[in-house]
Amino acid sequence: MVINIKKCTLEDSRELREISHETYNETFKHHNSAGNMNVYLERAFNLMQLTKELSNPSSQFYFVYFNNEVAGYLKVNTDNAQSEEMGDELLEIERIYIRNKFQKQGLGKCLLNKAMEIAMECKKNKIWLGVWEKNENAIAFYKKKGFVQTGAHSFYMGEDEQLDFIMTKTLI
Repeated sequence: MVINIKKCTLEDSRELREISHETYNETFKHHNSAGNMNVYLERAFNLMQLTKELSNPSSQFYFVYFNNEVAGYLKVNTDNAQSEEMGDELLEIERIYIRNKFQKQGLGKCLLNKAMEIAMECKKNKIWLGVWEKNENAIAFYKKKGFVQTGAHSFYMGEDEQLDFIMTKTLI
């Protein structure tokens, strides 16, 4: 088993779009209408949007490879790229997604560790993320890794308003 993490570049935008659609569908399609899913996927993961995010110096994407195959990805944000105003001392983990066939291989933990490493390099003392209130597996994972719920915010899946828990972990 060989696990590698590679920072994404603009040249990775099409592959990033593909894995974003695949992992998001795998994670949420059973809980949302096809219409709301399609609206969200097209808005969040179209090539122009991903290119814009990849070009933002306050956002970083990473692919995780399992035996030389892209198995998932991470997106982190600092400063004004954060999806909520959380302050300069925090780094946001906006996305950690692993393809279903690579689940339970420790890849989510690898990406979380990478996010914490980036936060420390950027002199951030906390990391935070939003996780859907009904995603019990993810909530349990983050609690096990030392995150605590510190708030909540609305998230729109198409026209459907949903609730994300804001979870935070202190690093220093």
